Amino acid sequence: MKTFLTIFLTTIFTVSATWLALRKYNLAPVPAAAKGEHKVLFYQCAMHPQVTSDRPGRCTICGMELTPINEGGTASMESGGGNPVTLTQNQIQVLHVQTAAAKTRPLVRTLRVSGNIAENSMRHRVLSSYVEGRIDKLHVNYIGAEVLENQPLAEFYSPTLLQAEREYRQLGGELRNNTALRLRQMGLTSAQIEGLEHKPVDLLTSQILSPISGTVVAQAVYEGQYVGAGERLFELADFSTMWFMFRAYEQDMPWIKPGLSVSVTTPSLPEKTFAGKITFIDPNFDEATRSTNVRVALPNPIVNGKRELLNRLYADGMVELEAPSVLTVPRSAVIETGPEAVVYIDQNGGGYAHTVLQTGRRGDTHVEVLSGLKEGDAVVTNGNLLIDGQAEMNRAFMTPAAPVVVAATQTDLSEAQQKSITAFIKVADAMAAALGADDLTSFNTASAPAMTTTEAMVELLRPNMKNLDDLDKARHFHGYQELKSARVAFHPFSVAATAALAPLRKTRGMPDFQVYECGMVNQAIPGAPKKARWIQTGGREMRNPFFGKEMADCGEEIKP
Repeated sequence: MKTFLTIFLTTIFTVSATWLALRKYNLAPVPAAAKGEHKVLFYQCAMHPQVTSDRPGRCTICGMELTPINEGGTASMESGGGNPVTLTQNQIQVLHVQTAAAKTRPLVRTLRVSGNIAENSMRHRVLSSYVEGRIDKLHVNYIGAEVLENQPLAEFYSPTLLQAEREYRQLGGELRNNTALRLRQMGLTSAQIEGLEHKPVDLLTSQILSPISGTVVAQAVYEGQYVGAGERLFELADFSTMWFMFRAYEQDMPWIKPGLSVSVTTPSLPEKTFAGKITFIDPNFDEATRSTNVRVALPNPIVNGKRELLNRLYADGMVELEAPSVLTVPRSAVIETGPEAVVYIDQNGGGYAHTVLQTGRRGDTHVEVLSGLKEGDAVVTNGNLLIDGQAEMNRAFMTPAAPVVVAATQTDLSEAQQKSITAFIKVADAMAAALGADDLTSFNTASAPAMTTTEAMVELLRPNMKNLDDLDKARHFHGYQELKSARVAFHPFSVAATAALAPLRKTRGMPDFQVYECGMVNQAIPGAPKKARWIQTGGREMRNPFFGKEMADCGEEIKP
């Protein structure tokens, strides 16, 4: 009985003491800021910024002691900094905050392009017959033969030519000169005419010589064939220098100029890189794609008896661009929030000021700064996204919640954006239609312009959109030998395309198109998610590109 009474009294005492302590803690006022000190606004976890409290304590997630955030931690929304976001040394270490100085330097950019290898059209020759006659013998009788200038191609019998040669040998003075002119008109070279004195009298044929050194790309005659004046005999091309032709868009033109170095690779020679320079930029822009042709000259040596680069090959290029020295910051320092570009400047002592920039050209690792910074300003390159999140939380704490206002209108598309999106949607629809019809040939044809149309659209939309990286990565199509591999390549392209364009369907100026979704795509494409979407136009009947004719009607339209 005595033991029970002792336990009972002890329990009552413990509960009472605990209640009094908690009551005292909860009711105790937060100490007022001393004179000259910042007022504490709230307390926050350095590891989990979403955990806040109006009183001291510990994080409910990790147990770390909450850090006081005072009035100096309020971020300014005005350019130029204003009140900085203030972090403790502990927070700076946890966030791994790193900075780099704004600096004047050459802006370097590598432009990735694609195009085709073409012959030097200024060195292409068609060899025709000057007079009627018969081909007695061919010295070169196959396409692809490498020939030298003045090398014999064929033995040619022509009574008209033979009679003129005899007159040349028999005549003298001015008559001989006139006959030499006739022989030039019949196709003989000056060296052949001068050698007529030593030509055997009983030799009835004359030689047809190659006018240039090059490759035979067409042969239209055979031994024993009679030909008339003007009839095509051979076609020759000089492949010693090839042209890499690619499309350059308006936004690339401030960078591109003749003389820039270009590195070219082709799937036919994956281990080889060809170096050349830009020699010509077509002054005529294509109105639909807002792009123009650029030509790069590439040496093409003979290796193991043949030219390394073949005519009309597909190729990729890397253009080494460089601008004069300008004020720049690392690309990782710039946060793009819609139309604004923002950086945070280190003001020492844990303060980071919010600053709006006007940016210019973009290099591989740096961005040109037109206004908003001066040389030497230290900008945050790592941890800036978390600092920006902290600034948003501070503003939310200090500013009463404003009612959500839905915009009555949306931003119009520019004319260039409309044209670019229209061209892209046309290509995406053609690719989906070809796969829906199980037509591999049509798909390879339709996907050929996918790289250029996608690149053009991405560059025009990137300043206002964030979800374009996946589309930019999925735009490469090089032709496929089977439908399955074509569908595997089309899947990420289609998913990224619908993700990028579907949110814009109500934007004024947006071309009309339909979005469809299939919930069984993983059965057609192993490893893919169950659902995937694709684009169609013209209101045509739905055709599933992932299954084709096997399950053409698998899917439903996704309304905007």
